[in-house]
Amino acid sequence: MDGFPVRPLNFEAVSGDRLVWSRTCPEFSVFLNALALHVPYFERYLIVAMRAAREQVAEPGLLRDITAIIGQEAHHSKNFIQVNAALVQRYPGLAAVDAQAKAQFAERAQTDSLKRLVGFTAGYETFTFLAGMIILQNYGKWFADSDPVLKALWVWHQVEEVEHGAVAFEVYHSLYGEHEMYRKWMVVVAACHIAAETFKAYVPMIRREGWTRNPLKGLSRMAFCASMLLRLAAAALPVLRRGYHPRQHPLATSNQNPIQIAWRRYEAEGGDVLAIDHHKMSEIVGAALP
Repeated sequence: MDGFPVRPLNFEAVSGDRLVWSRTCPEFSVFLNALALHVPYFERYLIVAMRAAREQVAEPGLLRDITAIIGQEAHHSKNFIQVNAALVQRYPGLAAVDAQAKAQFAERAQTDSLKRLVGFTAGYETFTFLAGMIILQNYGKWFADSDPVLKALWVWHQVEEVEHGAVAFEVYHSLYGEHEMYRKWMVVVAACHIAAETFKAYVPMIRREGWTRNPLKGLSRMAFCASMLLRLAAAALPVLRRGYHPRQHPLATSNQNPIQIAWRRYEAEGGDVLAIDHHKMSEIVGAALP
């Protein structure tokens, strides 16, 4: 979580028929697509926030990491906007949801105070950081048999969200550390925003997939979405404690995920990480996977 690089990766554009990308757990792929629809626009908001905050930060190490998170998130946004185009093509009902999220974040980036920009960014990054760790810990359960390009895109995204998971928090602490209750409030605000945006996208997606034709199946799929969001919320409870820091989160201080470690090493040595099938992941981790 220090001195992390910017990796200017450009992933292949995917067609709409590949978007239910996890054969291991199709409902997870739809959930993650729904959660991610508004994320590229938040990432643009984050870039505005970090650029503005950079003018007020003096610590050299934090300035270095601010520059790196801006670079990482710019590449995330670029690649996921490409995915959004395919999502809107497959799910026509998402066009309005996508446009609304884009407009809302663009407006707030221009009108929010610096404290709100940095506070909301720190609150929101709480969940991208936690999601990164949870998703990579459950790779076998959710990713094992999935589209190679979308698997590669998500592994890259989660690795980098963990890498820069402390930056927005540290920027907020540097500028507004005495306002601890406001930071905690922004965590709650971000959680509500993520949940609302996810449900707005998820419902038209499962309808398009035909999962609501059977009431029991539809209820099961809605319960899956709710359970995933609750899992994120539960993981965020330590964030509300006095003296919290992302580096001390229980998920961060346990053994590092081996896929995360291996992926970073493999990419740094020049390995191709733009498409990851089962064979490639075995090559990355240096061992045969079941």
